[in-house]
Amino acid sequence: MNNRRKLLAALGACALTTPFGAFAQPQDKVRRIGYLSAPTRASVERAHDEFIRALRDSGWVVGKNLAIEYRWADGKVERLPGLAAELVRQKVELIVAPAGSAALAAKNATTTIPIVMIFPNDPVATGLVASLRRPGGNVTGTTFAPGSEIFGKQLQILKEAIPHATRVALMSNPAEFGSTLQLKEVEAAARALNVQLLRFEARGPEDLAKAFAAIAKERVDALLLSRDSNIIVIREKIADYALKGRLPTMFSFRENVEAGGLMSYSVNMVDFIGRAAGYVDKILRGAKPEDLPVELPTQFELVINMKTARALGLKIPNSILLRADKVIE
Repeated sequence: MNNRRKLLAALGACALTTPFGAFAQPQDKVRRIGYLSAPTRASVERAHDEFIRALRDSGWVVGKNLAIEYRWADGKVERLPGLAAELVRQKVELIVAPAGSAALAAKNATTTIPIVMIFPNDPVATGLVASLRRPGGNVTGTTFAPGSEIFGKQLQILKEAIPHATRVALMSNPAEFGSTLQLKEVEAAARALNVQLLRFEARGPEDLAKAFAAIAKERVDALLLSRDSNIIVIREKIADYALKGRLPTMFSFRENVEAGGLMSYSVNMVDFIGRAAGYVDKILRGAKPEDLPVELPTQFELVINMKTARALGLKIPNSILLRADKVIE
C-alpha cells in the first residue's frame, strides 16, 4: 500500500475513533434511519447482524433509541431509486447504503439527508464524494477500494492459480453502478497478462442459464465475476452452474466461495461493515458527513475452496495457497 492510501486510511480511522465526549450522547428519544440495500436480506444476514452489533456497542439499540426503516431491492438494482425516494418521504434522519448502486440512488434522491455508503468502488471517480479526505455534500462512509485496480488483481491471481488460462470470461451486470470502471481495469490487466477476455452479461437469475450456455460455447478456461449485488444473492446457483461447466471462478465476496466458488479476493464484508456503524454513530451525535473522511480498507483477503478445486481437477500452486487467508477444505 502506498503512503497516500496509508494516510487516507489513518484519517478515516481517526474520524471514527474520536472520543464520545466530542459529540452528544445518545438520547432516550428514538432516532429513525433508513437502510437501502440491493440484495435480499437473507443473502447478507451475517454482515447485517454485525452492523447491528456495532451500533449496539456504540449505544444505539433497535427498539430502544433507534428505529430502522428497511428497503430491500431483492437483487433488482432498478428498484433502488424508487425505494430511496420512499425513505426520503419517510423523513429518516440518515440513510445507510451498502454498495455503490444503493449509494447513488440515495444521493440522487436527497441532497440534505446524510448518507453512509458501504463498499462502493472508487467513490470519487463515480461522483459519490468530492474526495476521500473531504467528501463534501451529504455522503461519506467506507469504500471497497480507492480505485478499480483490485479487479485487475483478481484476474492476476486467477491467472497465477491457473497458469494455462488464456481465455477468461467476465460476467457482469450492466445495470450495476460502477461496472464500467471494473471492466476497464480488468481489460487492462488482461492485456498485460496476455489473456483474452470475453464479456458476458447477466442482470439476474433469469439470465444465468443463457449466460453460462454462451460461455460454454466459447470454451473458456476460467470465469471472473464482477462485483454485483446479485452475485451474492444467487451464489448457490452460480456455484452450481460453474461446477457443471467445470469453470474455475474468482469473486469479490467470500460468501460465494463458501457457497462453492473457487476463489475470492476482496475485503471481508462482515468485518468491514461494522465500521460503517461508526459513521452512523458520529452523525447521529451531531457530526456532518462532509467532515468525516472516507475510510479505506487496509487489508484484502484471499479465500480458496479446495473442495471445489478438487472437484474441478485443479492443483492450486503452493505460491497461492501460502498467501491465502482462508482455505476451505
